[in-house]
Order: sequence, then C-alpha cells, then structure tokens
Amino acid sequence: MPKIDGICKEVMDKAEWIAIATTGPDGPHVVATWGDYVRALGIEDDTLLIPVGHMHKTEANLKHSDRVELLCGTRQVQGTHGPGKGCGIVGKAEFQTAGPHFDAVKTKFQWARAALVVNVEEAKPQL
Repeated sequence: MPKIDGICKEVMDKAEWIAIATTGPDGPHVVATWGDYVRALGIEDDTLLIPVGHMHKTEANLKHSDRVELLCGTRQVQGTHGPGKGCGIVGKAEFQTAGPHFDAVKTKFQWARAALVVNVEEAKPQL
C-alpha cells in the first residue's frame, strides 16, 4: 500500500508549493519547490522526484543527514475546521546527477542540475 494515499494524495495533487526541511551542522534549513514540478514527475513506489536548480545548502545538509521532512498544503481540500488541509512527509533523500531518476527529471526540466530523490517513509495529514 502506498504511503502517500487518501487525503495526503489529494493534498499533493493540489498543493501549490512544497517546503523541504533538512538539518545540518548549522541547524535546520528550509527550501521549497512548486507542487507542479512534483506532479509532473509523479509519485512512483513511494519515491518523489524533485528537480534541483540551486538548493546547495540542502545538498550539503543531506551529506550530514539524509533525513528530510516535507510539508505541503492547499486550501482546495477541506480541512477539519474549514477550507485547507496539509500533509507532512518524512523520508530519506539524496541528490542524484546521473541515472534513471536524474534522466526523468532532466527530460522535463532541462534547467535541473540534479534530482532530489525522496524515499517516503511516512505521510500524515495535518490541519
């Protein structure tokens, strides 16, 4: 059974942006990507592919610890107390600059210097 399913899948399908948090020797760091980018590449076998343009601090942090947390949300999905639902995703990630994941990213996003490959371990609804 996929880890991103149900309400979390619905949120991912409509999220405008996705925050990506890592931690390194200097503490936590957050960047973001557009939800459209992740949707364009799809979710396969609990793996998210994210095109990388810059994200140099994220790359350095992942060398320190491969743990990553993502947060996405949208007002297009009904929440518990009104419009708006979120989803938190926890997993392990790595930057790839060669191989099938990178090729898939580069085909759709010619500007990408790498693929951020996130192996999802858990997805939980929020809000």
